[in-house]
Amino acid sequence: MQDPIIFDRRAVRLHRDRAAATVGSVHDILDEAAERLLDRLDDVNRSFGRALDIGGRGVVAARLRARGIETVSIDLSHSMVSRSDAMRVVADEEWLPFGPGSFDLVVASLSLHWVNDLPGALVQIRHAMRPDGLFLASMPVLPTLGVLRGALLEAEVDLCGGVSPRISPFPELRDCASLLQRAGFALPVADADTVMLAYREPLALLRDLRAAGETNAVALRRRTTPPRDLVPQALHRLGDRRPHQTVLRMAMMTGWSPSPDQPKPLKPGQFTVPLAEAIGDRSEALLRDGQPD
Repeated sequence: MQDPIIFDRRAVRLHRDRAAATVGSVHDILDEAAERLLDRLDDVNRSFGRALDIGGRGVVAARLRARGIETVSIDLSHSMVSRSDAMRVVADEEWLPFGPGSFDLVVASLSLHWVNDLPGALVQIRHAMRPDGLFLASMPVLPTLGVLRGALLEAEVDLCGGVSPRISPFPELRDCASLLQRAGFALPVADADTVMLAYREPLALLRDLRAAGETNAVALRRRTTPPRDLVPQALHRLGDRRPHQTVLRMAMMTGWSPSPDQPKPLKPGQFTVPLAEAIGDRSEALLRDGQPD
């Protein structure tokens, strides 16, 4: 059975081609997201020799190379990947052209949310990693752009009597760790990080989305020109707050390619102290001392 087509990958590539000339205007946002993701490397007591940067738009590769890590950057768009100062490959995230064990670090900063078969892409990423390699990824999750999504939906219902998807569907945070586990990563973790963005006017948010190559590529989108009043009405519904606040909520995902040397969770029956006894000891200590140990 063929996987459902959620995104128009040709549109994704064309949007990135166009955005290659403007993405510099949102460098600060992309760089902040990359910094927060790569900060997790500081918590790992090991070095990495060769990294794969997936869709980093020139930001991630610069940070990896500053850490002394040899880096290969890939992107669906030739124009966008040309922004990287690392070795560059035009490649589709859904069809990675790398053999097993090619990298000991893979980083995907805000770049996997336009992939149709995300579980399949994660499996390919894991196969391209050496044993005990580290995978770091960030993805927008709900409620990112929720206010804008609602404003567009309400305005289009009023104007057309129906709606067309205009913003990418985002997963819930709780889905992300299970995606890593399903793809075979060891020790999967997904936690949340939030960037608050303030704009003088709501229209500036739409300009930034376009500049970053994040305009609508949903396969079921309406292909005709939207009603002339759609955006003005949607922006009016966002209100006249100054500044306009927008939430970028990210799932920060960490997983390791399996290795025999990794620590394993204890199996049932392997615990040396019964849970009831451990809780009892803890409760007695709290009653005796009046505070946690």
